[in-house]
Amino acid sequence: MMPSRQLLLALLPLVVASCSHGGKTPASRIYYSGPASDHFDGQKFFNPDGEQGSGGAQRDGAKRFLAIGLGGGHKGWPKSVPVTPSVPVPRVEGEALRVTWIGHATTLVQTQGLNILLDPVWAHRDSPVQIVGPKRVRAPGVRLEDLPRIDLILISHNHYDHLDIGALKAIVARDHPRIVAGLGNDTLLREHRIEATARDWGERVEVRPGIDVVLNRAHHWSAHWTDDHDRALWAGFTVTLPGGNLYYAGDTGAGDMRWAAEARRYGPVRLAILPIGPYHVTSPPTGNHIDPEHAVTAFRQTGAPYALGVHWGTFELGEEPIDGPPARLRETLMKQRLDPGRFRTLEAGQSWDVPRLAPS
Repeated sequence: MMPSRQLLLALLPLVVASCSHGGKTPASRIYYSGPASDHFDGQKFFNPDGEQGSGGAQRDGAKRFLAIGLGGGHKGWPKSVPVTPSVPVPRVEGEALRVTWIGHATTLVQTQGLNILLDPVWAHRDSPVQIVGPKRVRAPGVRLEDLPRIDLILISHNHYDHLDIGALKAIVARDHPRIVAGLGNDTLLREHRIEATARDWGERVEVRPGIDVVLNRAHHWSAHWTDDHDRALWAGFTVTLPGGNLYYAGDTGAGDMRWAAEARRYGPVRLAILPIGPYHVTSPPTGNHIDPEHAVTAFRQTGAPYALGVHWGTFELGEEPIDGPPARLRETLMKQRLDPGRFRTLEAGQSWDVPRLAPS
C-alpha cells in the first residue's frame, strides 16, 4: 500500500478542490446556463460585493493543506471529542420549534410538523476521498439511521463539508425529501441520481401553503471538483413560517455585511442560524467565512430574538482552537451586553426548544 504521505501527494489536486478556490484554472464543467446578472457573468457566479475567493486553501497554499491533511497543519485540536448521540423526536407540531446541532453546519430544525435538514454531512473527512483530508473530530450528534423522516433538505453550496453525497443518497432512498439548492447544484446532484430544485437568489419554492423557502444572498464561492469553480450558486435560506421565520446564512464571508439584513424583507425572523468559524485559515482572516463578531452583527441585522452558532468544532479547518469560536462568541456577546441565552452554541446532538416570538 502506498504510504499515506505519498498517497496524499498523489491525490492532492483532487483534494484541494474541496477547499481551495483555484480561480485561475479554466472551468470545463457547466452546471447552469442562463442570462448574465449582477452575480452571474454568463459562465460563472460571483459575489456582487467583490472579493472573490480570497480565503481558504487558495491563499493557504498546497504545502499548508498537505500538512493539515496529514494531521499537523494546525495547533491544539484533540484527535476526537466525546459525543453522546441523541435520537430526535419524530415530529414537532404547530409553532413549537426545536433545533438540534448535529455537527459543523449540519442542523435539524423541527416545526409545523416538518423536519428540515441543513447541509447534511456525515462523512468522516472534509474531502472528495475518505482516506485523506481533514478528519472529523466530533462525531455526528445524531446517527444517520436515527434521523426522523426528513421532509426538506437545504444545501447551501457544493463544498464537501456541506455536501455529502453518501449521506444524501441514504436519506433520499429512505425519505424522498424535497431538496432545494442554488442554481446549478441540481445538475451536479443529478449526476448522482439525486433530484433537487434549484433557484436563484431572491426566488422561492413553496413547501406547502404558507411555508416557502427563499434563497438569500451569501458571500462565498463553490467547487466540487477541480474543473467546476463557481459554476454552481452558493446561498443562504429563509423558510417562511407561521410564528416567525427561520434564517440560515449558509457558508458566508462578511462581504458588504448587508446579506443578513436582506432576510428581514420576508417577515420577522424567529431563529437565525449563523456560522461562527473558521476565521483564521492562516494568519490573515479569510474573506470566505465570518468570525463571531461578524456573526453577532448579522444577528442584530436579522432582528431575530434568537440565534444558533454553527460551522465550528468538527473539521479542523482553521488555526483557532477547537473551542475558540464559541468562546469568542460569548466574549463578544458580553462586550455588547447581549444575553448569551439569545445566541447559543450547542454540543453535538443537543437540542434547543426555541421560544416563540413575543407578540408585536
